[in-house]
Amino acid sequence: MKITRSTVAVLVLLLMAVTALAEEKRWVSSEGTTLKSEASATSENVADVPVGTEVTVVESGGRWLKARTGAGKEGWVYAGRVAETPPAVEVSGGEGGLFGDTMQKSQINTAKADSARSIRGLSPETTQYAKDRGTPEVYKKSLDIVLLRKVSSKELKAFLKEGKIGEYALVQGGKK
Repeated sequence: MKITRSTVAVLVLLLMAVTALAEEKRWVSSEGTTLKSEASATSENVADVPVGTEVTVVESGGRWLKARTGAGKEGWVYAGRVAETPPAVEVSGGEGGLFGDTMQKSQINTAKADSARSIRGLSPETTQYAKDRGTPEVYKKSLDIVLLRKVSSKELKAFLKEGKIGEYALVQGGKK
């Protein structure tokens, strides 16, 4: 069988098409996401990647994905920081909330309401509901204190490291 240039060209194009189809698109869904030089939370940062950035997964290493940005930056990202769909809704409305500015955007399609709305009496109906349920004033005050608490990115990162949570969790073989 004689292999011609056109046959080689067709095979190369076919290989490129299969490779392109195999690459997955993901979107950054967590504030503070960075590409890392290795599949480890403690490795060197390659680039900061803002929420909503589309990345192409070029390799999967379990809980870590090797990804490339549209700008050509390539590195490892913790799988829990990306989603299969673009982030759709800003949940906190820019007020910071319990986790400060680190969790202002989310891929969760939800309203800007929070679970405390009924107890805080943000509408006449919810005020009446809390009154009918006999919600003590001390609960309302305690909830307000919790809702005013802000956690910085640094505090959140320290918490995740200390608790070995998310990208800081130990994996098989004792490596991070």
